[in-house]
Amino acid sequence: MIKMTMFLKRRAGLSHEDFVTHHIEVHGPKFRSIPEAGAHCLCYIQTHPVELETDAAKNADFDGTAELWFDSEQGMEAVLTSETYKKVVFPDEKTFLDHDNTLILVGEQVNIIGDHRGTHPVRPALPGE
Repeated sequence: MIKMTMFLKRRAGLSHEDFVTHHIEVHGPKFRSIPEAGAHCLCYIQTHPVELETDAAKNADFDGTAELWFDSEQGMEAVLTSETYKKVVFPDEKTFLDHDNTLILVGEQVNIIGDHRGTHPVRPALPGE
């Protein structure tokens, strides 16, 4: 299993609120439409920062994260080189992401607390589900 974590920055001229709405309601379903994702993407989670009332932690200057678990590096490649990704998903990314300032980290996950074979936290249903 391989995990891709992206630290996302919105494109100039787009509000954070519009970025979040687009990421959840438009981009998520577009990514889910990739046939190869159904075969190789084990989990896809989006996270967007919240206002914190504590000083115990501070949010970095990113508009969100995307975490994707793939069955293998080859599975990740199959998804990211697929026709649907190239013709539908990647063009959508250009409408709301600042690719030059978005960071990507691909690696193997090591669980310290929790069990990766269990379920991830329940996410709310996306529009159209």
